[in-house]
Amino acid sequence: MIKYIDLSGEWGFLLSAEKPDENAVCTDTITLPSTVQQMKKPPVTDERSAGYLTDPYRFDGYAVYERKADVGEIPDGARVYFIAERTRTTALSVNGRKAECGEFNSLCAFHRYDITDLCGGEITLRLTVDNVSCPVPGGHLTSQDTQTNWLGVTGKIGIEILNGVRFENVKIYPDTENQQIKVCGKLCGAEKAQLEVSVNGFGAENVEVTSDKPEFVYAMTGAQLWSEHTPVVYTLKINCGGDVTETDFGMREFKTRGMDFLLNGEKIFLRGKHDGMIFPMTGAAPADKEGWLKVMKAAKEHGINHYRFHTCCPPEAAFCAADELGIYMEPELPFWGTIEEEITDGQQYLIDEGYRILDSFGNHPSFFAMSLGNELWGSQERLNAILGGYKQHDSRHLYTQGSNNFQFWPCIVDNDDFFTGVRFSKERLFRGSYAMCDAPQGHIQTNAPNSDYTYDEHIRPAQVNSEASGGGTIEIQYGTGVKTVSMTNASGELIPNIPVVSHEVGQYFMYPDYNEIEKYTGVLKPYNLEIFRERLEGAGLLDYADSYFKASGRFAAECYKNEIETALRSNTLSGFQLLDIQDFTGQGTALVGILNSFMESKGVISPEEWREFCSEKVILGCLDRFVFKAGEKVKLAVKLCNYSACAEVDPAVKITLGGKEYTLNAKGGFKNGTFDLGCTEIEMPSVNKAEKAVLKLECGGVKNSYDLWIFPEIADADFDGLTFAKDWAAAEKALNNGEKVLFMPENVNENYGIEGTYCTDFWNYPMFASISRSMNKPEPVGTLGLLIEKNHPIFESFPTEIYSTAQWYDVVTDSSAAVLDGMGVKSILRTIDNCERNHDLGTLFEVNAGNGKLMVCTAKLDVKKDSLPCRQLLSAIAEYIKTDSFAPEQTVETDALRKIFA
Repeated sequence: MIKYIDLSGEWGFLLSAEKPDENAVCTDTITLPSTVQQMKKPPVTDERSAGYLTDPYRFDGYAVYERKADVGEIPDGARVYFIAERTRTTALSVNGRKAECGEFNSLCAFHRYDITDLCGGEITLRLTVDNVSCPVPGGHLTSQDTQTNWLGVTGKIGIEILNGVRFENVKIYPDTENQQIKVCGKLCGAEKAQLEVSVNGFGAENVEVTSDKPEFVYAMTGAQLWSEHTPVVYTLKINCGGDVTETDFGMREFKTRGMDFLLNGEKIFLRGKHDGMIFPMTGAAPADKEGWLKVMKAAKEHGINHYRFHTCCPPEAAFCAADELGIYMEPELPFWGTIEEEITDGQQYLIDEGYRILDSFGNHPSFFAMSLGNELWGSQERLNAILGGYKQHDSRHLYTQGSNNFQFWPCIVDNDDFFTGVRFSKERLFRGSYAMCDAPQGHIQTNAPNSDYTYDEHIRPAQVNSEASGGGTIEIQYGTGVKTVSMTNASGELIPNIPVVSHEVGQYFMYPDYNEIEKYTGVLKPYNLEIFRERLEGAGLLDYADSYFKASGRFAAECYKNEIETALRSNTLSGFQLLDIQDFTGQGTALVGILNSFMESKGVISPEEWREFCSEKVILGCLDRFVFKAGEKVKLAVKLCNYSACAEVDPAVKITLGGKEYTLNAKGGFKNGTFDLGCTEIEMPSVNKAEKAVLKLECGGVKNSYDLWIFPEIADADFDGLTFAKDWAAAEKALNNGEKVLFMPENVNENYGIEGTYCTDFWNYPMFASISRSMNKPEPVGTLGLLIEKNHPIFESFPTEIYSTAQWYDVVTDSSAAVLDGMGVKSILRTIDNCERNHDLGTLFEVNAGNGKLMVCTAKLDVKKDSLPCRQLLSAIAEYIKTDSFAPEQTVETDALRKIFA
């Protein structure tokens, strides 16, 4: 390059809702790079959305930028290019003349205009950008749910003056086996040239090239390999007669072997996160490396080694940051829809965009794989052909047809290197949670908490059914709505022989932290959080906001622990992609992250504790339940998941429980997989009173723990001295007689009850309740776990945290939470409702009613004779009622209670 002219700074500016006339005058100024939203140029809207962060300067239309630049005298044979990074559809004129290439519409790659024939001395540049004419919707690159459909130029903007003779379009193919690289490129301006080639740390070589598309090999004996453990980045420098290009790369090779991913010949496991490029402060993804290092370091701190970009490709700065940190990147074409057999204009745009992504970012060692889109339907043949074209064009990456394509009826095409999805048939599920419209639900939603479940029998079952999909149409969830799609005829169940990755895992909703609102000082406004807070205040429950957040947040973290450990235990799974460790602030507002939308900790779990179960090395204790009888002897299986740089040789596992210590010794070297270290018998503490016990495991410098709940044998609850009633008429009669009453209703009036469930809500209630209604399917329960008054006297003999833990599973299953709106009841056991309904939900509460004292328990403790927790809780409630401590603070009219329970 002869010279680069940086055009960042002040430009003349014009904003227009309609396509502006070529002679329209720029009457304003603006600074680039920026978006018009960042610069507050559009009129302020009155939008206040509950479904996503609001862009108060939302604008669809055109922006015109104009400025002068002095390019000086252009040397003979030199070429001049105008470049703009990260923009929308653009058109350029120079001195009033349109650039020959017309316009660019890539959402991902540099816009690069050859303006050689228009240049000389001082020139006037006029750049028109619009966010309305992209040939495809753009996925999360343009969605209001993520970084918004901003308008502007957010990256590099300038003019390059290049030598007439130059070597460009450099592609570097690492050969790790032979410790060399193959270099491909394009020679411009000459039939042959002498190149001086060097890599930092290695010597210079002279290479003669004699064609316009030469290839040559450069030896790198002793080069370090790139990986998440050793993210060593090299720079290839090519001097072509004074024109110098520098290209970063890493020595690495991604391959697959059977159902495993291999990096440099060693098996890897993807601990991934979904990323929709949510950046509330700017409303656009950063184009500088520091911006990406900040968020990616937070991800690495939480054990993440992989990013899957949902219907988007990040700027080059993101790949540079990932190169430096050792993160495996999977960009995705900006599409979420149906791929037709006949190529449409939109499909051709997407195909071309894929090639532009490969050519722009393919040298980055972090570029692990590419996906064709999210939850695609349509032609398997066309998807396979697109993949085949990409694989032939660039063999350095792995490829997949898409993320969760064909949903209930998945397929694997010939050119798939790996499969990303959530099921292989309706019942063969391999993640822990699902929306009700996608039922059946997952094991974390339906099973009692445990640590021995795996997906192996679902991914590669010992026996399979010969069910057929049969063609026809099916209604599916599509974005925030519903879509009818055609099913491809298929017979038999799908048995994978390539790596399997679980898609958008988790989605465990937690209540908002309203203290976060003040952090939103940038472009996007948290009106959704403000609306939620106003709703809670309107329901008279604002005092519970902080407790709701802490209890539901910690419970969600426990659900994620269960989810991730299940993935690590599953030998047939090669990775997971969380949705998400970060809050997703759109699509109804899905507060599913243990980090907020800024990638900052919410305080519900520390990075150190999170890494106990989400890291390169994890020790796993396998138990079929977490509730035990005092003194019970249990077989504990122990597994080691080790994808660290070093093998764990002859590991000794230290196990502690209830003051006792056990040691489990294993022989051998364990690396790059999940391994059975053996099994030992442990004894639960012999206690006379229910208690929490912590099972702790340590091995090779890592530790993990499991909360266990230990119950002694207990006699049936003694109801002497109180009235036990299951019918409201009997309860009311006793209350009128001034008695102490334990009321455990058979049923709650359907208009005043919410189904009891253990797991927290999936994604968010408004979006999936609406979808379920549209599909005539059952609506989600929509609750967020329990808020427990753990210091209440009842819990002196029934240990608990403030949030849902394993001993509550039996209690809440098949129960109902009573809707106590407006009664002012301070429930002992409160079910947390979602941000839309905001019901005051009580499962256990005490009030004065009639002339007596009433304890209401809507859990059916008396019928669950085999449940230790239910027996213990029922006894604890009964004993408390008999004491003088049973003195309810609130009084409720019996008429109000009759409405709920009669």
